[in-house]
Amino acid sequence: MDWCTADLCDSFSDELQVAQPLFQAYGGAPGFHGSAATVKVFEDNSLVRAAFESPGRGRVLVVDGAGSLRCALVGDMLAKLAIDNGWAGAIVNAPIRDSKVIGQMPIGFRALGTCPLKSVKLGAGEKEVPVQFAGVSIKPGDWVYADEDGIVIASRELPL
Repeated sequence: MDWCTADLCDSFSDELQVAQPLFQAYGGAPGFHGSAATVKVFEDNSLVRAAFESPGRGRVLVVDGAGSLRCALVGDMLAKLAIDNGWAGAIVNAPIRDSKVIGQMPIGFRALGTCPLKSVKLGAGEKEVPVQFAGVSIKPGDWVYADEDGIVIASRELPL
């Protein structure tokens, strides 16, 4: 990886939103970036699965789970699906599960923590809508950059 969020902040601070440091790093890829796809859900991961079943094309799925800590929205099976379909990673405003297995997978994840309980699957939520959490607003098509130092959001792809 030839970029880091600290350097992006140094070079593009007037263009970036910096997420509050609320997220833990999971996944075997410590740094990842891509164009954002979004879902907004509450304790239901049906739209997360649907997104990961579609071609990722190097994108980052941004999951606004309303910050609920009562259940996980991603586990190892969905992480494998994301890898198989070409997603760079995900930012999950909720917990994940199967963190040990996900930690060995070649994908980046940031989440609020872990929870062993799976979510319901009712198909509720919205996709490709603007989401807001951790002090940032993310629209579909924004660019997400995440590494060991944090998460930054840009309205365009930045030269790395």
